[in-house]
Amino acid sequence: MRWENLTRESGDSPADAALFGADAVTTRTFDTPEFAGITFHEVRARSIINRVPGASRMPFEWTVNPYRGCTHACVYCFARKTHSYLDLDTGLGFDSQIVVKVNAPDLLRRQLGSRRWQGEHIAMGTNVDCYQRAEGRYRLMPGILSALRDHANPFSILTKGTLILRDLDLLTQAARVTDVGISVSVGFTDPELWRTVEPGTPAPERRLDVVRTLGEHGIGCGVLMAPVIPFLGDRPAQLRDTVRAIAASGATSVTPLVLHLRPGAREWFMAWLGREHPHLVGRYERLYADGAYAPKWYQRRITRQVHELAEEYGIGPTRAGAQRRIREPEPAPPAATAGQTQLSLI
Repeated sequence: MRWENLTRESGDSPADAALFGADAVTTRTFDTPEFAGITFHEVRARSIINRVPGASRMPFEWTVNPYRGCTHACVYCFARKTHSYLDLDTGLGFDSQIVVKVNAPDLLRRQLGSRRWQGEHIAMGTNVDCYQRAEGRYRLMPGILSALRDHANPFSILTKGTLILRDLDLLTQAARVTDVGISVSVGFTDPELWRTVEPGTPAPERRLDVVRTLGEHGIGCGVLMAPVIPFLGDRPAQLRDTVRAIAASGATSVTPLVLHLRPGAREWFMAWLGREHPHLVGRYERLYADGAYAPKWYQRRITRQVHELAEEYGIGPTRAGAQRRIREPEPAPPAATAGQTQLSLI
């Protein structure tokens, strides 16, 4: 593995400055059923706040990614290509060779305190899930959230993981001092589809329980309905079932996103499709003949259907690029004065 050639992503250092050296890697395996077949590469990163490339379609400029690779093992994951930068396999290697930046919390706290940092919004979970199973063992997110809270730095999290509820108190504390956005990814509720394309994730209904629980604690949570998978998860009845379940969870918004197949992900997904649904290979080759994204007409059709269903069930779409925010705290009631009686809420 060419660890020593992994260049920094922050955009503020020479291109030949490595994120970590080969001598900084500790490789571990754990003899537990939860991590059977998984290898962890523990590294001490040199930078943790990463600048998003200018050509990206993402509506944010800075990210924090404490992990590389993901045990969710989603067959369509667009981040698979990033494993090739480490000379790691983008298929099974992406699912089972997990890079853990063990110093991420301390490093983030130091970078947030730098005079060079201007307090910009930081997005998490945009490459691989920061609440994948490894987080249960390494517990990096509490330190990361504490640093963001202490510096009142705005941030957002996108996750498929139910482990985020472990950090509910920290999220609530951060929301009192800065803007916090939470989104959960649920592209479909079909149990058979979930088992085959997202084998390492919590079930869709468990993820929607996360949305419900966050809402019950005053934290508004949107749902990224992604991906909508052509010919497997896009039937009108499937879309209706998914939007209905999202609405029932109390989601503040639903934003559909059609499957896209970037290099690295495309090869792995198409190999899976050839094994599981060979009759669809030709249709996919035609639908994605022009690149990684489905044609505009198809994307518009799915978006229209989902938005119409969302309106029917009483939820609205999030505007492109809009941050999902936690509600502002209610102002404290005025203190009772002499001669007045303070009414009790209990």
